[in-house]
Amino acid sequence: MASKKGVRLIITLECTECRSNNNKRTPGVSRYTTTKNRRNTTARLELKKFCPNCNRHTVHKEIK
Repeated sequence: MASKKGVRLIITLECTECRSNNNKRTPGVSRYTTTKNRRNTTARLELKKFCPNCNRHTVHKEIK
């Protein structure tokens, strides 16, 4: 039987600066969830999103 996997995947975006920066407003790591098209976007996704822990817009990268 063929599996019916969809084209769109649910991915998690994580703040890149929260992992390495100790001078932030609150402890923790900012994460967002979104979907991406598996066929059109095969590489890891990078978006600028607001990080409430850093209190500014930072680059969020796709994590596994």
